[in-house]
Amino acid sequence: MRKPPERRRRRFDPAGPVTGLFFLALAGLFLADGLADENVLSVTTLLSVGLTGLGVVGTVRVLTRSRRRDLR
Repeated sequence: MRKPPERRRRRFDPAGPVTGLFFLALAGLFLADGLADENVLSVTTLLSVGLTGLGVVGTVRVLTRSRRRDLR
C-alpha cells in the first residue's frame, strides 16, 4: 500500500498583504487629493511617497521570495 503524500504546511507570506496595503493607501491619497478643493500633498511629496513605497514593496517581495517557491 502506498502512503498518502504528506501535506506541507504553507508558511505565511507577508508580501501580498504589504503590497495590497501600500496600493490601497496610495489610492486613498490620490482619491483624497482629487476630491479636496486644495492639495492634500504636494506633487513632489506624493511622488516620493510612491517611489519609496514601491522600494519597500520590492524589498519585502525579494526577502520573502523563498516562501513563495514551490520546489518539487
